[in-house]
Amino acid sequence: MPAGCYLDANLLVLLVVGATDQALVRRHRRLQAFDPDDYELLVELLGNYPQVLVTPNTLTETSNLLSQHAEPQRSRFFDTFRSLIEINKEIVVASVEASGNASFRRLGLTDAALLEVVTADTPLITVDLDLYVAALAKAPGAAINFTHLQPL
Repeated sequence: MPAGCYLDANLLVLLVVGATDQALVRRHRRLQAFDPDDYELLVELLGNYPQVLVTPNTLTETSNLLSQHAEPQRSRFFDTFRSLIEINKEIVVASVEASGNASFRRLGLTDAALLEVVTADTPLITVDLDLYVAALAKAPGAAINFTHLQPL
């Protein structure tokens, strides 16, 4: 059984917003490509893993994306986000280590940090094609492209 999985920041935003109120998924400006069914699919997929693993970089990016929504929902999102942070395991990747990753210049610090930690036992679930390809280049089975799972 896998040890857990990582989510990219876009899917963490989907998880937080959907857990807060599925009706808000379509209304958050960063989630226009998703609907409540995608939230349900993500929750179902996460049921295959004992825990969600997060990095400080991904949490920061998620926080920034969540803040792009007006009150009063924004505060509700952050209450849900706090709960998610409390129950999931945070894996710290030093910035000096992440910036040494070959993909740093192309993908940035957040994604490079994820590439330092993902494995076939702790895969990344992502909607970012470039990040997906880079994770698979690191190790077969180190990434799942969420877009491939979404219904047409």
